[in-house]
Amino acid sequence: MTYPEFWSYYQYDLLRQMGEHFAVVAISAGIAAILGISLSIFSYRRNNASELLIRFTSTLLTIPSLALYVLLLGVTGLGWYPVLVALTIYALCPIVQNTIVGLRGVDSSVVESAAGIGMRRWQTLVRVEIPLAWPLILAGIRVSAALLVSTAAIGAVVLGPGLGNAIYAGLNRVGSPVALYFALSGLIGAAIVGLLLSGAFSIIHKLTVSRGIRG
Repeated sequence: MTYPEFWSYYQYDLLRQMGEHFAVVAISAGIAAILGISLSIFSYRRNNASELLIRFTSTLLTIPSLALYVLLLGVTGLGWYPVLVALTIYALCPIVQNTIVGLRGVDSSVVESAAGIGMRRWQTLVRVEIPLAWPLILAGIRVSAALLVSTAAIGAVVLGPGLGNAIYAGLNRVGSPVALYFALSGLIGAAIVGLLLSGAFSIIHKLTVSRGIRG
């Protein structure tokens, strides 16, 4: 069987898996962004709390992905849920670190000026600190999403979504004519998902970061 013949036969399954891969990474990164940014906002002014949060999320990132998927089986079962939970856990560390560093890096004179014109604490945070720190926060989310593209593929071991199923299908068919085609399709598909996410973040950056900060 040639690759064009293989593609014509399996293209719908592979395109579905690519869509699932993109979706599970995007959803997990979005959930992690909400959690990570929220936790960082509550802790970045407290050295002990922020250090504890960074160490905790860094420790979570060191857990082997295969082990974490297996541990989650007893709680979430098979399918999407263990993959979503595991990817959200892995995405937290870069987001938390960049958010804390970004908020702490805002010039104190700017914050004082905002208070001087009558802004309340939450107004200063929402209208001054977060917009100035946003490029670094967004970079953390982007790094997390890139990290999740490869980690999501391992979710196939718990019958999760994504291109890991194509890769594992190739491994399970070692010695057959289509084994290499499955593996290559999974790898190339994951690379395409990574490129799509990179392009999406570039668009988000242009839409959400003011020209003054970009310049």
